[in-house]
Amino acid sequence: MEKENSKRGQALLKLISGPLLFFLVWILDPFQLGESANRVLATAVLMITWWIAEALPMPAVALLPLVLFPLLGIAKIGEAAAPYANEVVFLFMGGFMIGLGIEKWNLHKRIALSIVQFTGTNGNKIILGFILATGFISMWLSNTATTMMMLPIATSVITVVTAKNAHNQQLRHFAVCMMLSIAYASNFGGIATIIGTPPNVAYASFISKEYGVDISFAGWVVVCLPVSLLLFFALYGVLIWMFPSRIDSSEDMKVLIRDELKALGPMTVPEKRVLGIFLATAFLWITRDLINQLNIVRLDDNMIAVFGALLMFVIPSGNSFRANERLLVWSDTSKMAWGILLLFGGGITLAAALEKAGIIASLGQWLAGFTGSSILVLIAVIAVMSIFISEVMSNVAQVIVFAPVVTGIAVAIGADPLLLGMPMTLAASCASMMPMGTPPNAIVFSTGHIKLGEMLKAGFILNLISIALIVLTSYFVLPLMMKINP
Repeated sequence: MEKENSKRGQALLKLISGPLLFFLVWILDPFQLGESANRVLATAVLMITWWIAEALPMPAVALLPLVLFPLLGIAKIGEAAAPYANEVVFLFMGGFMIGLGIEKWNLHKRIALSIVQFTGTNGNKIILGFILATGFISMWLSNTATTMMMLPIATSVITVVTAKNAHNQQLRHFAVCMMLSIAYASNFGGIATIIGTPPNVAYASFISKEYGVDISFAGWVVVCLPVSLLLFFALYGVLIWMFPSRIDSSEDMKVLIRDELKALGPMTVPEKRVLGIFLATAFLWITRDLINQLNIVRLDDNMIAVFGALLMFVIPSGNSFRANERLLVWSDTSKMAWGILLLFGGGITLAAALEKAGIIASLGQWLAGFTGSSILVLIAVIAVMSIFISEVMSNVAQVIVFAPVVTGIAVAIGADPLLLGMPMTLAASCASMMPMGTPPNAIVFSTGHIKLGEMLKAGFILNLISIALIVLTSYFVLPLMMKINP
């Protein structure tokens, strides 16, 4: 009874802490932002507090702007609601539906068993294999699309390993490692190439348009690929240190994997059709820019994801036991993580309001106060600011907003713009602490395998490692490889 009362007390404290901080910020205006901007900040404090404390379900908290923004005069309901239908939300939805098709017809299980058979049945080897495979794919596809592809495979591997190691007291750690490995490897892989993630493209476009500096594909890879690879191995080390599962390789496990694959038999017609849609979608994602150069059609990742999802509902399964059934029927979507779509929409709405209220610009002005410091200190400050702001803000929006700010600072102190712009851009893609930090973080968090505290702890350590690698690379390697002036 006492324990139950304690839990109720903690839950109540978490619930009232958000409104309490909201009213304190609103009344005190601690940063002297002005009435309108301060209301936006108070709302952000409320949402972030409830997200961190898990006082309410995260998708429910993400709906707050629809109530508070019109109520407080921050935005009309139509303006507040629009970001919930942002094109990226449909990228999520399309990817989720493709994943449902893969899962429904057991294609994910076949792929997962094949991966486990190839990497070995030792838990750590499986995790390392997933990090490297996911990271490589993410260098060429968006980190969101990569995570969408790898999630059903990782989930199936967890199921297979769990079935054989039910006695292992630390078995849950393996699931945590698997989920975090595909999310973080997707993020870290994206920084390796200029097309790997939208923030890279956004910054390269800005610096080319405003300053005539064209960053070549090869130049970006030479500087950023080593950072990406080092982060892969840092990720592996952190995960197996923080969440040791000690799942040993065994002959029985090998036999189990072989028998499970044998039991699946040859690929069925539905599996082949789902695989065809999956590969066609991936092909379009990879070749999108080449197709667009033909000037026949204009494709983007969101359109491709929805197209792939629609094909799942259009193409018959070809299953002799389910005549006339499509690969997906609408009832299958009851298993989809709809809450994640609301979470992402709420994050975009909040970020847009923070930008419109001038809070981001004020932060940039505060950052400009460090221009009297050494360039190394300034790079470090920008990397730290960028990675932690990205925990609560869209990294694409962040790069778009901050690119002019950090470039202006670089020009003011006589430094090359790339010296501050590159660390800002790279750090924006490395946020690892919060589910809303990047789409891959949100996707794996939605599976229920990870607690927020676990993501916060592992993510904080990886944030520090990311900052150190980005700062050292920007200060010592960037001037040599891109021939810029410090």
